[in-house]
Amino acid sequence: MSAAQTRIAETLETFYGAADRASESAMAGHAYKRSVDDLDGSFQRELDLPFRTTMAEPLGKMNAYFPVINEHIAKRNKKLLDYDSARSKLRKLIDKPSEDPTKLPKAQQEHDEAKELFEMLNTQLIAELPQLLDLRVPYFDPSFEAMIRMQSKFAEEGYEKLSGVQRYFADNVRDDYAAGQLDAQVEGVLQEMRELSICGAN
Repeated sequence: MSAAQTRIAETLETFYGAADRASESAMAGHAYKRSVDDLDGSFQRELDLPFRTTMAEPLGKMNAYFPVINEHIAKRNKKLLDYDSARSKLRKLIDKPSEDPTKLPKAQQEHDEAKELFEMLNTQLIAELPQLLDLRVPYFDPSFEAMIRMQSKFAEEGYEKLSGVQRYFADNVRDDYAAGQLDAQVEGVLQEMRELSICGAN
């Protein structure tokens, strides 16, 4: 957010330029740039480390579990294919018995082992995935609270720093904004720009 404000402030400063530094608007633009730079610097000093500690690191730790979970899901899917194959092989031997009497017991054993492995992995995922999903909310509760507090602090500091820029505007600007007149002024200037032949009719 502070980076976006910094880009806006740099653009405004470029628009006003050095020649127009004496106008109220130019002074407001430069004051805005100073306030935003100050806000960005204080944000990095005061909030960057707490943000990383309370938001980025917990998110990273939670995300680290998902490759392991995906491996377990992939393994379960592979064991399901093995189980389906063993079940199909056993069914064929039951439907059409082999002349070799050892094939059916061997197929039954392979079937039972494949079924046991699949059911073990499947049962584990069915039991543990809902627990993981239920735990994510209490895990992220402190991070969410910290994020709200940091955003509140950022907003308070931003309001405090940017309120100094207001002194460069006429007293009626806030009332004009509340009444929607500033939007009309902006639309009026945009319309004048559209009427220029170099801008076209867009």
